[in-house]
Parts: sequence; structure tokens; C-alpha cells
Amino acid sequence: MEHTFDLIVIGAGPGGYVAAVKAAKLGLKTAVIEAGRAGGTCLNRGCIPAKAMIHASSLYQEVMSGGRFGVSASDVTYDYKKILSYKEETTEQLCQGVEQLLKANKVELINGKGVLTKERSVKVTADGKETVYEAEHVILAAGARPLMPPIPGLSLPGVLTSDDVFRLEAVPDSLLIIGGGVISVEFATVYQALGCRVTIVEAMPRLVPNMDKEISQNLKMIMKKRGVDIHTGASVKAVEQDGEQLACLFEEKGKEYKISSGYVLCAVGRAPNTDGLLEEGTGIRLEKGRIAVDSRFRTDMEGVYAIGDLIKGTQLAHAASAQGMYVAEVIAGAEPSVDLDVIPGCVYTNPEIASVGMSEEEAKENGIEVKTGKFIMSANGKSLITKEERGFVKVVAEEQTGIVLGAQMMCARATDMIGEFTTAIANKLTVEQMLRAVRAHPTYNEGVGEALEEVFGEAIHVVPRRR
Repeated sequence: MEHTFDLIVIGAGPGGYVAAVKAAKLGLKTAVIEAGRAGGTCLNRGCIPAKAMIHASSLYQEVMSGGRFGVSASDVTYDYKKILSYKEETTEQLCQGVEQLLKANKVELINGKGVLTKERSVKVTADGKETVYEAEHVILAAGARPLMPPIPGLSLPGVLTSDDVFRLEAVPDSLLIIGGGVISVEFATVYQALGCRVTIVEAMPRLVPNMDKEISQNLKMIMKKRGVDIHTGASVKAVEQDGEQLACLFEEKGKEYKISSGYVLCAVGRAPNTDGLLEEGTGIRLEKGRIAVDSRFRTDMEGVYAIGDLIKGTQLAHAASAQGMYVAEVIAGAEPSVDLDVIPGCVYTNPEIASVGMSEEEAKENGIEVKTGKFIMSANGKSLITKEERGFVKVVAEEQTGIVLGAQMMCARATDMIGEFTTAIANKLTVEQMLRAVRAHPTYNEGVGEALEEVFGEAIHVVPRRR
């Protein structure tokens, strides 16, 4: 095996493997080091397995409610072990695909724990043996792990992280989730659909607090309607044993609560995998636990870059992939091809949630005069056909120029449709330019056109505003 490369990437997650493949395509002799399975958290313990379980649980609910479409089935059940097998098969197929991509692009995949030394070499430990590799450039892409805050009782058996949830062999009767962000509401969606009694306890005033306020309000309303018990603005004090269950003690609006459940899931965020990644003396700074980088992802050590969950900023798989491509292009001397300022955010609840760019509130905070257009999806033909719950598409445009600045969506297929707005914002398209395209009927995507028309108050399927 070769020991000298143009580029070594530590971590084969969505940031690392994409950087490695892109670098290889640009002519760099590249290696990627991974202690676990290729694909990182996203493929093995995050995005992909979670979305597979969301799909399975949503399908179960759809079959259960088929009577409203004139389709009925008796004795509808689910087999949780088969759901887990389906999830594992999906993950395995994608992991194998990543490994084949690396091989096909002549990227050397080295299994082991990688450590950056103060000499800028990379020391890899595998099966008790150490091997040193040299490279002109190194990309740190080791990802993150579930964060466990210093709350008393989180070490008790039955307290789970997002990694642990996938190892449950049966659907619990009850689950309390600490945290109301994306991971929380997605797992709540899965287990509520499968008949589990779910409670969410969130410290911030609303669910998914980084998203549009209207999205948070609608999501809370829908989840409560489905039976999820939601407590926002709540401070968790402790988790303690309560017979065979676990009790979560928290305070909400000055009132103390104690809610017991079979399991407690702690989903309050993720911490960067910097432990053991850097040998003492590298001189690479950490800022609040994350690796400090400049605008081109360079660390304090010459030739060393960091991307993804290791650094400050958006903690999303597709953001890490985009950063990986960007850095590979910089190293190869090519012009960066992606706009890293335009990163969509998606939540795979039912209905789906997606946003990109600025919200109306953010634009006003930045002193930007805007016009907005909003279309309620209950007037969309496809949404009526599939009997979707409340949802909307909202677009934010600069008042003077009409340039699209942002979009927020809560409806079926929102995570697929947000790409249209992402492309528009990255290319500084105006509302008028976006409206030149004809959208097929009947589709959910027609809601995009209606929201764009409504920026001017001209949407066909919206009652005219009073003048």
C-alpha cells in the first residue's frame, strides 16, 4: 500500500468521501481514512436510516387511513423487526455504493483511527498496529457524535442517544424526547405513527426554533393533534428511575412537571469528533470545541483544512458535501463551483418542511425591504387528492429588484421542491424569471408558482387581497 499522497481525508462521511472523490477526479492522488463504515453518521446512524424508518411508519399510517380513499384492509399490522431489516438493507446498499465509488475513482480507503500529527502526517491505528502516511494536504472530516448535556440521570439505562434508538428491538410503549429540533421531531414522527406515546420537552419557546416561526407553530399544532405531548420553554432538571420506567423532571412556565416513560431520548444536538483527532502540538485552534477555520476552510496548520460538523456553521450532510467539493477544488487549483451561502434545510416530518435563504423576519432584521407571497396548499389540487394536512409555500423577495431571497415550505414533497428555490437564490433570479416556467398540473409544485404570483397579489387560485 502507498504511504504518500497528494491529499489525505480523515473521515469517510458525506463531507469526507465527497471531498476524496472530487479530488481524485481533479487528478489528486487521494486516500481517505475511516475507523468505521464508509458513509459516516449520515448513512449509518443518521439521515438514511432515519428517513427509511420515517417512510415505513408513514406507509403504515397511510394504509391504516386508506378508508377515506375507498380502500380498506383488515388486520393491518407492522413487523418492527422487518422495518429494521429494511432500514439495514438500505444503509448497507448505500455504504457499499460509497465504497465502490471510492474504488472506481482510485481513492485508497484505509480502515483505522486517523490522527493528525504535529508534522502534518497522519498516523493510523488499526488492530493495534500504527502506520504513518504523508500528504501535502489533509482534510479533517471526522464528523460529530450525539451531545449529552450535564443533566443528572442521563447515564441511566434506558436513556438513549440518536445512535442508540436504531438499536431498539421493539417499539416502546412510551418515549420522552429531550430537545425539539430536527432529530427530535423526526423520531417523534416515526414512533407516534407506530403507536408509541411520545412526549417532547424543548428548552426554546418553539419547536425547530431555527426555522420560520409559522412553520414551528403549524408543526406543533399538527403533532399535538396526532397525540404528541409537547412542552416548550421547558428546562429539564433531571432524569431519575421511576420503578421500571424513567421519570423526566422539568419546569415549564414556573410549574414543575414529572413525566414517566419507558425510554428517554436525548436529542439536544451534536458534538464534534475532535477527541484524539489532533496530536498535541499541532497548533490548530478550537473555538467552543470546534476547529477554527478561515473562509476557505483552512486551519492554523499549513495545508490542513476542516469541514462539516467539525467546524462552526450549518450541521447538515449536504452542507458538508458541498464544503468537501469546495476544498477539493481549492486544493486542486480549480475555481470553486458551489455557492456555500445557499444551503437548504429540510425536516422529514409529515408534512415535510423545507427552507432556504432568508425568512421575512431575518430580512427585516437586516434592514432589507421585502415583498412576500404565500400560498395555502389546501387550495392545491394534488394536495386535495392526497388529503394532505395544512401547509403552505412562502417566498421572500427583495422589494426593489424582485430578486428571490428566501423560501419556506411546509407541505408534501417540500424537501424535493425546495431545490427550485435553492437554484433561484444561488443564481440571483427574480420572481419574474421564476414565473416564466410552466409548472405541470396537477402537482404539488404548482404551489410554488402560486406563491410567486402572490408576491404581486396575482395568484390565480387565491382570493384577491382587499385594496
